[in-house]
Amino acid sequence: MSSEMAALAASGATTLVGLMLTDAWEQARDRAARFLSRNREQPGGAVGAAAALDTAHRSLLAARNTADEALLSGATAQWRARLEVLLRCQPGGVQGLRELLDSLEALEVPAAGREQPGVRNVISGGIQHGPVIQSGHIGGLTLPSPAPRQQEQPQHRHPGDD
Repeated sequence: MSSEMAALAASGATTLVGLMLTDAWEQARDRAARFLSRNREQPGGAVGAAAALDTAHRSLLAARNTADEALLSGATAQWRARLEVLLRCQPGGVQGLRELLDSLEALEVPAAGREQPGVRNVISGGIQHGPVIQSGHIGGLTLPSPAPRQQEQPQHRHPGDD
């Protein structure tokens, strides 16, 4: 196996295992399952590939929760070996893995030290006396209206009330 193919398999394994531990896993899982089934790496097609990925995902989450570093590093080595076999045996595997990694790049959690884009939130339209929620889309949410605020009446002081 060429050093380029070995590096590609290592990159693919690191990316897959890393994404298995993030919120982006559902999107990554579907893409990876399509790749693995298209290349006939996984018996049972996309369903079998998705099931194998789900098993690996659950195992990695459990390993992270118990701080099992050996299992976490072993998973990367297993996926690297699996991808190396795929790259050696399947025509189009190299190009397919490159395309998968390119599509997964946007899902990856930014690396530590890399500058994060700034977020600026602005609430306009007056004073908000209730919850303010920022979201792309929310359906079926009902928030109770806060009770109207009563203005305090100014205290009138009479001479000699000290």
